[in-house]
Amino acid sequence: MENPVIILGGQAVGTAALDAFLSNDVVVYCILDDDPKLHSTELLDVPVMGNTDDGELLKLLGKKCEVFVATDDAASRRSLTKMLHDEYEVVPVNSIHQRASVSTHAEVGHGIYVGPNAVIAATAKLGQGVLVGPNAVVEGRATMGDYAQLGTGAQIGVGASVGENAFVGAGAVVVAGVKVGDKARVGAGSVVVADVPKGQTVFGNPAKPV
Repeated sequence: MENPVIILGGQAVGTAALDAFLSNDVVVYCILDDDPKLHSTELLDVPVMGNTDDGELLKLLGKKCEVFVATDDAASRRSLTKMLHDEYEVVPVNSIHQRASVSTHAEVGHGIYVGPNAVIAATAKLGQGVLVGPNAVVEGRATMGDYAQLGTGAQIGVGASVGENAFVGAGAVVVAGVKVGDKARVGAGSVVVADVPKGQTVFGNPAKPV
């Protein structure tokens, strides 16, 4: 990546994305966050310089800087990405840790994060703005919809699918062929053996509605 990156979000996802960029020797120009307590501080020696809508800094996008959206909330990631597209005609870059394994035969969208030791297998498909935590695995023919999120060590089996804005908690397993619907939530450590309807929260082994 030739240009430095501006990260939108200085909380947990921002820290993880920053670490991933630094692992690849990518220069991070600054971080923007809407929490005024973070302004004029530093995160891993990178300055937090203002809000996520700072026009003076965002005008650098496209020519002098790239951008990554690093907020935990899926709706916020979606809205910020839309703003970047509509107002600045840019799309977020990917933040893939140097120790992650992403197959060249996987299909990935823009603005994704893949943590250290995570594996994205050949023929897997990831949509826009997907977050894949450390040590997570997305197996072949599995799909993740836009802005879905996998916690640390979560596993998505062969041919399984995780819908848009869905969340799969740390250590959870979605077995082969199972479908997790849009905006559904899977609790940490759960084993999902049956399809999860849109918007439903499940937990346990086997996972059941809560």
